[in-house]
This record gives sequence, C-alpha cells and structure tokens, in this order.
Amino acid sequence: MYKEVIINNEIKLDQFLKWINIADTGGMAKEIIKEGNVIVNNVIETKRGKKLSHGDLVVIYENEYKVLKDN
Repeated sequence: MYKEVIINNEIKLDQFLKWINIADTGGMAKEIIKEGNVIVNNVIETKRGKKLSHGDLVVIYENEYKVLKDN
C-alpha cells in the first residue's frame, strides 16, 4: 500500500525526498538517489533532477509514495 503525497506543481526528486522527510538536506538526498535507493515508476532513478508529476509512483527503502496533484 502506498502513501499519497500531494504536490502543487512538478517537483524534483531530491526536493521530494526532503518533502517526505526521507532526507534532511539536499546532499543527503543526492547520496540516497546516487546509491540507487530510489525507484520511480518501476525504474531505478539516479538523477536527482528527475521531475515528478501527478501519478508517479516512488519507492524508497520499500516505502511506496504516490504523487498526486493538488486540485
């Protein structure tokens, strides 16, 4: 089961990790992503600038997050 995360606009992957409190800093987020610990839509993502938008599914350390746009 996934947790829903509401965003206003597109958000970069590193910012998303900070938004959901997985990373305290941008540097920490960068390392988590670089190490291959993040899966976006069933693909390992290593680019911290990857833009997430409505409907994306992000898996981090076996936790699933569904990105939803605020109406």
